[in-house]
Amino acid sequence: MSNKQNTEENTHEASVMDDEQRGVVRSEDAKAESQDVASVEPREEDVESLQEALEEAKRQGADNWDKFMRAQAELDNVVKRSKRDLENAHKFALQAFVSELLVVRDSLEKGLEHTKDQEIDPDSLKEGSELTLRTLTQAMEKFNVAQIDPPKGEPFDPKLHEAMAMVSSDEVEPNCVLDVIQKGYLLNDRLIRPARVVVVKPLDE
Repeated sequence: MSNKQNTEENTHEASVMDDEQRGVVRSEDAKAESQDVASVEPREEDVESLQEALEEAKRQGADNWDKFMRAQAELDNVVKRSKRDLENAHKFALQAFVSELLVVRDSLEKGLEHTKDQEIDPDSLKEGSELTLRTLTQAMEKFNVAQIDPPKGEPFDPKLHEAMAMVSSDEVEPNCVLDVIQKGYLLNDRLIRPARVVVVKPLDE
């Protein structure tokens, strides 16, 4: 046998041995992969536990959503009621005051009816007017409407008084009220209309 033939036979034997070794390695790798896959496959009890946890999460989510929708509906109702109450408060804020003024109007109308086709008695007319004025004053006091009627000689207060004229006079001190042209009014201590007054000039003017 020649050297060439020996070499070819040796090469063939080596190739066969390499293929057998690679087959063994592949077989071992396949077994290892099979073992790895088997090791990561979930157990039945784990699957059931996960399913229960998922169902519980769904129930809690549905419950929370229901609570949210109820709270949202309640909030919407509160907003609507508040808006309606505010509109009514603005609309009927003067309702009670108007009711009191109607009493004054009724009194004036009755007084006028008594003067029809009758001789007017000045004393009766004065008495009726005073009664009506007293009724109006009481109605205003119920709603904290206070009158500003400064007496003669009271120092001029620009926060409550409006000077309509400045005159010279020795009846009162300078910068004091001499006369009231029109009374002023406060509503809950807020100025509605200042008292319009005549004020005495300072001496140097």
